[in-house]
Amino acid sequence: MQKIFFDLEIYSYQIDFIGHVNNAVYINWMEIGRTKLLEAVGMPTHEIFKQGFAPVLIQTSITYKSPLYLGERVQVESWLSELRNASATLQFRFYNPKKALAAEGVQKGLFVDTQTMRPKRLTPEERALFNSYLDQSV
Repeated sequence: MQKIFFDLEIYSYQIDFIGHVNNAVYINWMEIGRTKLLEAVGMPTHEIFKQGFAPVLIQTSITYKSPLYLGERVQVESWLSELRNASATLQFRFYNPKKALAAEGVQKGLFVDTQTMRPKRLTPEERALFNSYLDQSV
């Protein structure tokens, strides 16, 4: 099973009044992860829009373990834990520069037809694109 890994800088505008990364920033980082996953499987967002469907979030959950601070880099790890006919569950882990777990996240998404906004079933060929990033043991 493959995972998506990427590092990001932490900027001053991402810091809250207590001095650590604001919780909303993690959602932005998850968006980057979802985009990178779609690109990795050969389904970049701009291309699937042209085909008449799009990924839409239906649930986000984040568990914070330890804070991240200005001047640090965060490493993000992402993979799929479930792939259904029209939906998927993505897992995320966020690590500080010492490789200690800072947070874990889960997002559930649905593929929808952009005309009807109803669920769009993936074809067997589209589903197969995701298999190398799927780990159902989580």
